[in-house]
Amino acid sequence: QVQLVESGGGLVQAGGSLRLSCAASASIFGMDAMGWYRQAPGKQRELVAVIARGDNTNYANSVKGRFTISRDNAKNTVYLQMNSLTPEDTAVYRCYAARYGAEYWGQGTQVTVSA
Repeated sequence: QVQLVESGGGLVQAGGSLRLSCAASASIFGMDAMGWYRQAPGKQRELVAVIARGDNTNYANSVKGRFTISRDNAKNTVYLQMNSLTPEDTAVYRCYAARYGAEYWGQGTQVTVSA
C-alpha cells in the first residue's frame, strides 16, 4: 500500500503560479507512472500530467507549455509546477501512482484561480 499526500494548493490570481507536491510513503523509483488529475465542479476528471518510467512525460493540451511535472526520487515526491494560471484551471488536483497494476490516489488539493 502506498499513501500519497498532496500539498501546495491554494488561491491565486490569474497569471500566477503554484507548485503542487505529492509525497509518497514508499519509493517512487519503481513506479510505472505518477501523475496528476483534476476535476472541476460539474466536469469530468481530466488527466493533467503524467511522468512515466524513463521520465517520459505527457500533458493535457490545455496545460502544455504552462505546467511541468517532475520527480525527486530521493524525496519520493512528484511536483507539478503550474504557471500562467487561469480561472479554467480551478479544480481539485489529485495525485496518483501506478505500480504492478495497482493504483494509488491522494486525497486531493484545491486550486482556485481568481480572475
